[in-house]
This record gives sequence, structure tokens and C-alpha cells, in this order.
Amino acid sequence: MNTQTLLTGQTLTFHGDPLVQPWQDCVRIDSAGAVLLAGSRIAAVGSAAALKAAHPQAKVISYGDDLICPGFVDAHAHYPQTAMIASWGKRLIDWLNTYTFPEEARFADPDYARTIAGRYLDLTAANGTTTVASFATIHAHSVDALFEAAQMRGQCVVTGKTCMDRNAPDDLRDTVQTAYDDSKSLIGRWHGTGRAQYAITPRFSPTSTPEQLSALGALWGEHPDCLMQTHLSEQPDEVAWVAELFPEARDYLDTYEAHGLLGARGLYGHAIHLTEREIDRLAEVQGRVIHCPTSNAFIGSGALNLPQLAARGVPLGLATDTGGGSSFSMLRTMAAAYEAAQHHGGPLHSAQLMWLATAGSARSLHLHDEIGHLNAGHYADLAVLDLRSTPAIAQRANRADDVWEDVFATVMMGDDRAVRATWIGGAEITAS
Repeated sequence: MNTQTLLTGQTLTFHGDPLVQPWQDCVRIDSAGAVLLAGSRIAAVGSAAALKAAHPQAKVISYGDDLICPGFVDAHAHYPQTAMIASWGKRLIDWLNTYTFPEEARFADPDYARTIAGRYLDLTAANGTTTVASFATIHAHSVDALFEAAQMRGQCVVTGKTCMDRNAPDDLRDTVQTAYDDSKSLIGRWHGTGRAQYAITPRFSPTSTPEQLSALGALWGEHPDCLMQTHLSEQPDEVAWVAELFPEARDYLDTYEAHGLLGARGLYGHAIHLTEREIDRLAEVQGRVIHCPTSNAFIGSGALNLPQLAARGVPLGLATDTGGGSSFSMLRTMAAAYEAAQHHGGPLHSAQLMWLATAGSARSLHLHDEIGHLNAGHYADLAVLDLRSTPAIAQRANRADDVWEDVFATVMMGDDRAVRATWIGGAEITAS
């Protein structure tokens, strides 16, 4: 029999998508709520009084006025860039050549890959993140390293071998055949093992020949339950480069579609500079756009028009994009998403921001039946937020008219100090 643990506090629950319906109709905070954990799963969610009465044997952990919410889901990141986060002063292509590729070359050493994988999951857990979708490097063992580190923590992770056979340093190139063979082998070894989810991972069109894109598209066709992750329309000069490399393509998105890499299980990072056709096509196939606002600002890519994409029916997730993003914190990422939306006249409510960082990103990863909600039967992946974690936040919260103003202050000014606790698979996580 599983030992039961009852967490009491304020609880955040979702009953719909607040980007497409009034947030008041589908997001709720219970000021006297509780979450009952049994083993790795959530057993029940409801009022603290009722759950205490129904489960008197449960161990009670009181979080007072802290907010118990689903663990954050970071839908696009690069764990190999952990050590080079916040590297100064370059736009995308120069930044890749100056910082990213030299660091990723170090992952030829399996011990280094294991060190960074563990460090990355410790850093993200300290920020309340319980699930990540991350690129690895071209080295198959870099995938093993992240999945192994996650397995030790009972954690759900999405990752895949990054495939590049051109426009990259020689020591970071694979081939059409090795990209296919290595990815297929890794799928067989990891996909669906425990909580591991594999994502077929062409870095982006400029670093893959049409032949490699076609091979990976064929592999996706053979394993349609896998995810596929890549980059799309991050910067105007990148879009222009893609047009030169693929003169026959209608646009950037078409370079993926023509090779079997467009679909509902596709994760398209950034997607800032889209044409009308691309927006319509993403909405039609329900391809997931992953918003990376801290990275977009840091590298000077632009501000995604998230309100427009939401109105057009494009599914959306949220991500740090570390190390292009300058923080491991999904709170900082939510704040940046708010600021980006302001550029387009669409201020996001704190309920919408919290949904993006949890349920929205879980939906993007097709994991919404397992994570992203405080629902009975879901994995007990939780973040507990102190809504008065610093003097600056506390003095603002003390003047709040309702709890949503409290949450907004923490979203805009919070960091890892706001994370009271992180639970993954029913176990409270502490850094190793």
C-alpha cells in the first residue's frame, strides 16, 4: 500500500485553455486546498478540510499560503549549453559559432555529458521545473546521459540526438545514415522506457541537407508516436539564409513539410517571423509553436506575437531555451512572455502565464494526460511557490486586491527563491 502524503496550501487548477476562453471560466485558485499524493501519482485534489477528514492516515505537509501548482514544463532547451549560459554579445549565427559549437564539442567526453546532465536537472528542479524537452548534441551518449540522470530522479524528460550534416564544425557533423541509425537506436533504447520520451531532432534546416531532413522525416513516419523538435524562423537573417539554401521552398516551414517533418507532434521553437501561410499551416496541422521569450530578447531575435498565434488556433508552449535564454527559471520566462506580448498590445493575465508554463507546455509535448495539471491520476510533479519570497515581492503582495495580483508579482519579480519545494513523481527533490 502506498504511503499517502497530503500537501495543503493554495491550489491552482485548470479546466480549459485561458488563451482561447475567459481565464475566469477555466482557472481557479482554492485558498484552502490540498493535494493528496499516493506513490508517484496524485490521488485526489480538493479542499484541505475534506481531504484531511477522508484520509486521516495521510502525512500532512502544510504550505500555509504558498501556491501549490503543477510543476513547470520547459518545452524547448539545450542542456549542453548549461555551462555557457549568459555568454555575451552575439546574434544567432555568430553565437552558435562562437559559444555553442565549441561547448557542444566537449560532449564527445561521456563523463562531461553526465556531469552537465546532472547539473542541468538540479538547476531546473531548483527553479520548480519538473519536465524539460531538451536538445542533446550529435553524440548518442549525450542522450543517454540526460535520460539516465532523469531516470535516477523518476523524472519525465524529452530529448534526442541533435542531427547536423552541414554548416557546422567537422567534429559536430554526422551523416544522413548515422543521423538515422543513431536516432533509431536511441528510440529503441529509450522511447517509452519509464518516463523517457524521444524527440527526433534536426537542429534546424540550415544545418541539415535535404537528404538528412528526408531521412529523419522517414524515421518519424516509422515512429509517429515520437515527438520531433527543431527551430523555425528565429531571426530574419536566418530566414533569408534558409531561402538561399532551399530556393525551391515556399518558405521556412516548407523546408520541414517537404521532408516529412511537419505535424501535430512537431515542436517548432521560436517561430517569430512567420508568413501568413506558415501560420495558417501550423494551425491546420496543429504544429506546436514553442515561445522562447528570454532567448528571443537576449539574442535580439524579436518579440513573438503570441496573442495573434493563439487567436489563429496555433497550439503554444513556453520555454527557457537555455543557454540562449539567460535564466533557468520559468518564472523569469513568464515575465518575459508578458513583456513580449505587450509589444503586440496583448497583456497576458497571470492565469494565462501560469497555464503556458504548465498545462500549455504539457499539451505541446502531448503529455497533458500525465503532467501539467493537478488532476487525480496525473504524476505528482508539483511546484510550491512562496508568494512573498522577497521583501520587494512581499510589499507588493501586501497591497494586492486578490490572489491573482499576488501571483503576478511573483511571476514578474520571482526567481528560484520563490520555489518553496519541487516534487517529482511524488518525491520532494533536493539538489545532489
